[in-house]
Amino acid sequence: MGKQGSPRSPRPEPQVDDDLSSGTKDYDPSNVGRRMPGGDNHLNSKMLFLHGLKNDHLHVVKSDSVKYGTCKGSFVGKKHLWLRKDVRSIVIVFALMGFLLLLDSFLVSIFDSMVLQNSSTYENRVPYVMKEKSPVHMYDRLLKLAKGAIEEKELKPESSTLWEEPYKQAAAWKPCADRKVLTSLGKYKKSNGYIIVSANGGLNQQRVAICNAVAVASLLNATLVLPRFLYSNVWNDPSQFGDIYQENYFIDVLKDEVNIIKELPPRLKSLDLEAIGSLITDADLVKEAKPVDYIRTVLPLLLRNQVVHFLGYGNRLGFDPLPSELQRLRCKCNFHALKFLPEIQQVGSLLVRRIRRYDAALSALDKQLLGNFMQKAPSRVHGSARGPSKYLALHLRFEIDMVAYSLCEFGGGESERKELQAYREIHFPLLIKRLKNSNAVSPRQLRKLGRCPLTPEEAGLVLAGLGFKHGTYIYLAGSQIYGGSSRMNSFTSLYPNLVTKETLLTPSELAPFQNFSSKLAALDFIACATADVFAMTDSGSQLSSLVSGFRTYYGAGRAPTLRPNKKRLAAILSENSIGWNSFEDRVKKMIDEGQKVHVRRSGRSIYRQPRCPECMCKSR
Repeated sequence: MGKQGSPRSPRPEPQVDDDLSSGTKDYDPSNVGRRMPGGDNHLNSKMLFLHGLKNDHLHVVKSDSVKYGTCKGSFVGKKHLWLRKDVRSIVIVFALMGFLLLLDSFLVSIFDSMVLQNSSTYENRVPYVMKEKSPVHMYDRLLKLAKGAIEEKELKPESSTLWEEPYKQAAAWKPCADRKVLTSLGKYKKSNGYIIVSANGGLNQQRVAICNAVAVASLLNATLVLPRFLYSNVWNDPSQFGDIYQENYFIDVLKDEVNIIKELPPRLKSLDLEAIGSLITDADLVKEAKPVDYIRTVLPLLLRNQVVHFLGYGNRLGFDPLPSELQRLRCKCNFHALKFLPEIQQVGSLLVRRIRRYDAALSALDKQLLGNFMQKAPSRVHGSARGPSKYLALHLRFEIDMVAYSLCEFGGGESERKELQAYREIHFPLLIKRLKNSNAVSPRQLRKLGRCPLTPEEAGLVLAGLGFKHGTYIYLAGSQIYGGSSRMNSFTSLYPNLVTKETLLTPSELAPFQNFSSKLAALDFIACATADVFAMTDSGSQLSSLVSGFRTYYGAGRAPTLRPNKKRLAAILSENSIGWNSFEDRVKKMIDEGQKVHVRRSGRSIYRQPRCPECMCKSR
């Protein structure tokens, strides 16, 4: 996914770090964002080769025939010998052709399997073989208008406001969840027991579970055992806390408020927690549970058995009402205590430098996510006086599972409907059962309500409507796009400079991360959070939610995030005769609304919207 497009305008080649490039293939920046050579050239070469063999053979046969005609009287006795030789030659040539065809098929099958394996990424949560199809466009007229508008603006200076937050009030909010306050709950001298948490989901769901567990441990005056991650056949990642985050750093940052240990004491390890009633599942706690639910349900078990185990723990702690110190503690955990391992930071810094193509001054986001692996000041090489390269990171959620579950239609006709229905029947049996027992909402109505995932075409139209130029450098995060290049065709026709971690890092650099979806997700998290602009297509995504929160918390008002309102965008796109100027105006107003500076509203995620007194301090 995301390998479509061509490289942007030539720029000075980045120097690959010696410590990371040693023993790996040379990194060629000219290949960034470039399509892999297709099978057509290979097939043409093969046909030319076979055609040459055929011509050579005909030339041999023709010359032999001439010689045979002129010397007919002399070589009548050898007629049958020549025929046998010709037949033998023909048989040999056809045998060679057959062998080459078989060899070609064998090599192509190996190549295809390798491409399929290497192209899979962390959010490809369910096995799906990508089928390439003809390009699918839902908005041909608007797409043509967008191309014309981009060409017209290509020679004009790009508006700097595209790369800035429009509201200066954003800079007034500063990070301060790690501050020490007199009203802090702190730790009691004696713990009420031990809390074990087994978090499910992927990297971002696990992150939320960890921070909620820290808050619950403080609420119940319990000792938290370092959280565990459940293995899932969906995510296929055996990684544990210490494989992703710095354990000692995490414990040290939170030591004054929550007692955290790495393992349960030996005397409690042998207990059958389910048998003694200390196993707590989602059935025991409502979604978005309140503190009182934990005090009534969990605290008595903790006091009686000295240990409780939250199995499959996730979104089981509400945001309001909650004591301000618990809110602050969740922010401190998310924005300060959870740091990626040095090996993740190291490759993440390499990825960011290759995206930027120049060394940029160290920002607060860089420092928090990349530690000491980014240079503290811009280098003076490669003409860096021109300033760092700006890039936009896009989280495009258009995977097969997202598309199928939405029940929407995306212009692919009957074949698409049959394919998505077959996928639902295999992977979403409960959804199929629910649909049979209810009145289904039509795909058109779902789109009108803003419940359909944005297609790559729609994402490209939004960026064009905002005024981003054809050469904008875009980092694509996420999984395989449903429909592959047939779906990405409309996007790359507008913005060809599209790159992913797979196109920027060499196979040897990515090798330690392969088969570890959470580590690959961490690289996408880093690239999106440190981008000059971050664009999301689904505000409900955990990655988009946590990344936008990080940019708010550490961005100092200089980290814009673009959030399309899918309902408003659907209304705009439904007007078949809308002019381009009107489209631009309405898209800009839609995005502007999502960038207004608000204090976190009650019930909203503190991880996504940290602008509140518990997490950030506002200067007057």
